[in-house]
Amino acid sequence: MNSNGREQWGSKVGFLLAAAGSAVGLGNLWKFPYMAGKNGGGVFVVVYLGILITLGFTLMAGELTLGRFTQLNAIGAYRKISKKLTWVGAIGVFTAFLILSFYSVIGGWVINYIIKTCTGALSTSDSAALGDMFGQMISDPVMPIIFHGVFMIATLVIVLGGIGEGIEKASKVMMPALLVMIIALAIRSVTLPGAEAGLEFFLKPDFSKLNGALILDALGQVFFSLSLGMGIIITYGSYLPKEENIPQSAVYIPLIDTAVALLAGFAILPAVFALGFEPTAGPGLMFITLPAVFAKMPFGTFFGLLFFVLVLLAALTSSISLLEVCVSYVVDEWGWDRKKTTLTLGFVIFAVGVPASLSLGPWADIKIFGKGFFDLYDYVTQNIFLPLGGLMSCITIGWVWGVDNAIKEATNNGKVKFALGKVWAFLIKYIAPLAIGKVFYDSFIVTLF
Repeated sequence: MNSNGREQWGSKVGFLLAAAGSAVGLGNLWKFPYMAGKNGGGVFVVVYLGILITLGFTLMAGELTLGRFTQLNAIGAYRKISKKLTWVGAIGVFTAFLILSFYSVIGGWVINYIIKTCTGALSTSDSAALGDMFGQMISDPVMPIIFHGVFMIATLVIVLGGIGEGIEKASKVMMPALLVMIIALAIRSVTLPGAEAGLEFFLKPDFSKLNGALILDALGQVFFSLSLGMGIIITYGSYLPKEENIPQSAVYIPLIDTAVALLAGFAILPAVFALGFEPTAGPGLMFITLPAVFAKMPFGTFFGLLFFVLVLLAALTSSISLLEVCVSYVVDEWGWDRKKTTLTLGFVIFAVGVPASLSLGPWADIKIFGKGFFDLYDYVTQNIFLPLGGLMSCITIGWVWGVDNAIKEATNNGKVKFALGKVWAFLIKYIAPLAIGKVFYDSFIVTLF
């Protein structure tokens, strides 16, 4: 607890693992490999790394600094800088709320696939049969909702424990376990006969495939993967003690996140190539192509189970951070205790996720703006709220609060070295807003009009 009675991280390692865990999730293990596969492999990786080093670090440092300075939830943080910016924090909290509602549905699919792996239901290399199995699973009106509930309960149990005894303690177990499992899978994948083609695809950039859509995909992936623009990093930053080295943390967190994303690429793409499947399978790569890959791999059931347990751990490290954004707001602003807040929000988020699940089955014909509930939640958060939240974060820190004040906070009034302080100030004031504004314009405004 700090002098104001607010919870704090018990250790630097605990904070880094929790913050990295919020970033490491389905975005790394599900989305990054299929986005790389869809966008030409190596060239996507190069663009992604370039954006991460510049914009990813810039926003990570900015949001951590804003959170620690205000010691408040996402809405309270923006309101402390300017009452006119309260709505920006509200967007972040709502984004986290909405993402968790359908993220939990996918988490339920993962739990289902762990059970299917154990029972041998996935032991076929027939992609068509696996595709039918996946389609039947997500369109079922009952079972996905049950597993959605199981995933939400697991998330609630961790968040109920609070920052130190819940999120930090769980992250200290889940993150090392996650890293061990993904390294084991990567070693198995790259040592398969024929894996060289997958390694070349993933590591050798073909710049003839570089285009505007690829750059936009890479930028969106950085935001989604690092939990930027949705209040998570601000909330986690608010639990930091004043002596914490923010510039250092802003480097470590993206590094851990990127290491996991790259390891996921090594774990998946070489195996896909080695066993004769297409890397361009898109979102179905994890639930359709990979089970077929594991079925053809020696000890495939073991590695398949290892993979889906790994995905579940990664999904949980992110879901607890999404829920904590909402919990922190209600506890701070409404004065509710953590238990009441967590249970109430968990139930409401679960309920909002039910239409997302049903929209892939019995409610498939119900459309809003031409989209089912699942696709609508995904589109609104990914294409509107995340880039808008990131853009306003840059404007708030760079122009309203001011880079001088931000650097003063980040360096603990000059006690901590921030070698790239001037570069960071230039990026968050000018480059990041222009780049994110372009994404927002292309992904939403142009599409809308």
